[in-house]
Amino acid sequence: QEQLVESGGGLAQPGGSLRLSCVGSGFAFGANAMSWLRQGPGKGLEWVSGIINEGMIEYADSVKGRFTISRDNAKNTLYLQMNNLKPEDTARYMCAKAILYIAPGNPIPTTLRGPGTQFTVSS
Repeated sequence: QEQLVESGGGLAQPGGSLRLSCVGSGFAFGANAMSWLRQGPGKGLEWVSGIINEGMIEYADSVKGRFTISRDNAKNTLYLQMNNLKPEDTARYMCAKAILYIAPGNPIPTTLRGPGTQFTVSS
């Protein structure tokens, strides 16, 4: 059974940092592009960042320069290092299989996603 499970959410202050993790199981994790998605309060689902390997990484403009995506295929784990956090980063963050990049305004395809981890930026 294919599964993704996120962890690392919680509370952070503006300007702070946090790292999210996502562990995949039941599929060839290393053979798939992986992405982070988020859904803020009252907002639609937003693509945040995607990775195939260190040479193929994409970021949404809203997080570029602040967030870093990485993966450890030996551990079937995807990471999202978030720095210089802003209140608008508050959302439920989910990892998703088989997505590298979603252009602004385009729909996010239905694919395997984890249940998500909630993250709030507040002073």
